[in-house]
Amino acid sequence: MSDQGGQVRPGAEHVRLGMVGAGNISGQYLETISRLEALELVAVADLDLDRARAVAEPHGAAAEDLDGLLGRDDVDLVLNLTVPQAHADVSSAAIRAGKGVYAEKPFTADVASGREVLRQAREAGVVIGSAPDTVLGTGVQTARAALDAGQIGTPMSATATMVIPGHEAWHPNPDFYYQPGGGPLLDMGPYYLTTLVTLLGPVRQVIGAAGALRDERVIGSGPRAGERIPVTTPSHVTGALVHTSGAISTVVMSFDGAATHAAPIEIQGTAGALAVPDPNRFDGSVSLFRGGAGWQELPVAAGYREAARGYGIADLLWSGAFDGDPLRGRAQGELGLHVLEVMEGLLSSATAGRAVDMTTTTERPEPVPLSSAAHPAAAQRAR
Repeated sequence: MSDQGGQVRPGAEHVRLGMVGAGNISGQYLETISRLEALELVAVADLDLDRARAVAEPHGAAAEDLDGLLGRDDVDLVLNLTVPQAHADVSSAAIRAGKGVYAEKPFTADVASGREVLRQAREAGVVIGSAPDTVLGTGVQTARAALDAGQIGTPMSATATMVIPGHEAWHPNPDFYYQPGGGPLLDMGPYYLTTLVTLLGPVRQVIGAAGALRDERVIGSGPRAGERIPVTTPSHVTGALVHTSGAISTVVMSFDGAATHAAPIEIQGTAGALAVPDPNRFDGSVSLFRGGAGWQELPVAAGYREAARGYGIADLLWSGAFDGDPLRGRAQGELGLHVLEVMEGLLSSATAGRAVDMTTTTERPEPVPLSSAAHPAAAQRAR
């Protein structure tokens, strides 16, 4: 299918994947790969080779170590599902091997390493993509269609709210969520911030406030139930984003609440408002408020139907990114890097007590027309 890394021959109908990392999230990708003809699993690598075999064999794939996977001629793209601290090293190794890359969120653990990965991919001419791809589903895309049609006039502001008690009640090993590199912003923020950029465009400046409101958490399940773990990263983050469009978004990401009744995302415009569904899902109801009509649920109008994790890779293929133009497609690494800088900027602003200007930007991704999960609008070419 590919003669050079990340360069799939014109007219190819699927991407051959080498999955690196066989942890919990891999199951969601495997489910998509198994039902989507655009994706084929060729090999799986993991630090635990037995776990790699357990994941690979039911799917007819080979189990490899990282070097073995990167040395295969039949891998077009590396699906990087490693922990965030390993994202940059694995992605860079894949690029050096001539492979395209699609990385789980966050793009890398920090902006400096993300810039380097993106530079390497551009120089090598390979595809570089990044999760989350939930924004390609019918939920966010129906909201995007309403915005683009002017149904709320000019967008002026937005709120994004994620408030939960934290993960220690159900997760048997929640330590990572309360260490640097974790916390609610880096864990859940990519879904909300990618949605805000998709709807309102890139961000030019951020102001943040953050804190760890409890010093420790108690594990609530599994063999470590009752064990206390320290909190060494902010567990509540709030801030304001100034978009280049002039719109201002307010975000609240917290592991320090019980629950919230607020819409996950609301967009306010000069002629109305939109309530956007949970950006950690691909579907969900979109509601429009216009004057005396009150809130009205909108019919599904855009996005990939029945989408799931991994559609970002398929969209890159369908959009032509593997046909010699790696900048085509929506789930681009450039978008992932910009969202990462927004998050890093919020935390830096909270520490410094001042606004932080963004040094990265991205194009507002092209909208997704309403498409069948198995048969997308093949003629659609997105940049």
